[in-house]
Amino acid sequence: MQKRFQGKTAVITGASGGIGAAMARRFAAEGAAVVVSAIDPRVDEVAADLKAAGARVASLRMDVTKKDEVVALYDLAEQEFGRVDISVQNAGVITIARIETMTEAEWDKVMAVNTKGVFLCCQEAIARIRKHGGGGRLINTASGQARQGFIYTPHYAASKFGVVGITQSLAKEVAKEKITVNAICPGIIDTDMWAYNDAAWGKLMGDYKPGELMAEWVKNIPMGRAGSGEDVSGLVSFLASGDAAYITGQTINVDGGLIMS
Repeated sequence: MQKRFQGKTAVITGASGGIGAAMARRFAAEGAAVVVSAIDPRVDEVAADLKAAGARVASLRMDVTKKDEVVALYDLAEQEFGRVDISVQNAGVITIARIETMTEAEWDKVMAVNTKGVFLCCQEAIARIRKHGGGGRLINTASGQARQGFIYTPHYAASKFGVVGITQSLAKEVAKEKITVNAICPGIIDTDMWAYNDAAWGKLMGDYKPGELMAEWVKNIPMGRAGSGEDVSGLVSFLASGDAAYITGQTINVDGGLIMS
C-alpha cells in the first residue's frame, strides 16, 4: 500500500474496535504514526496489534468529554511523534428509548460524547496543527442520523446534526490555514454498536430475533450489504490525503446508497 502519510501523525478517538480500529490500521498501513484513544481498555489491544505489525503507535485511555484528558491525548501525540497532522473525531455513543422513558442522563451523555467531544478534540487538534504551519486534516464522524432522524433516538440525531454544524463552522474558520474539516456519515456498519442497535430497536419495534431487524434494513441498501470498518476507513484515508486538499466543510455518506442526499 502507498505510504502517502509517511512522516505524518494521525490521532483517532473511539479506536477500541469497529470503525476506529479500521481507521488506525489503514493509517498505519499508509505510513502514518498513529495515536489511538478510547475510554474502552480494548484500545490498548488495538495498539499492541499495530505495534506487532511494525507500526509506530501510541495509545491512551481517555474520555473525550473532559478537557484535561483531551489535552493529554494531543500532548502524547507530540511527545511520541513530534507533531499532529490528522485528527479523526470518531468517539461516539448511542442509547435507544421511547421518549416517555428516555432519561435526562441519557440525553446528556450522548450529547457530551458525540458533540462536545468532537468540539474539544477539534479545538485542541487545530491548536497543535497550527504549531507547524503546514496545514492538516480534521475528520468528524457523524451518522446517517445527521441526514435524517429516526425513532427512539432524538438525542443521537441531535448530537450528530451538531457534528455537521461544528464541521461547517470550523471549516470556514481555518480554511486559509490549509486545514480542512470534513464529516462522514456511516450507515449500517457491521460493528458492536450496530449489534446493540439491532437488539434495542428490535425490542421496541416488534418481536424481532437477534439479527432479524438489521437484515431487514440491509435489504433496503442498494448495494445489498452492510458496510465494514474498511469501507469507512477508505473514505477517511482519502479525506486525510493531499488528493482532498480542496475539499472542506463537506459531509459525505458512506452507506451503500441507503441515503442519497
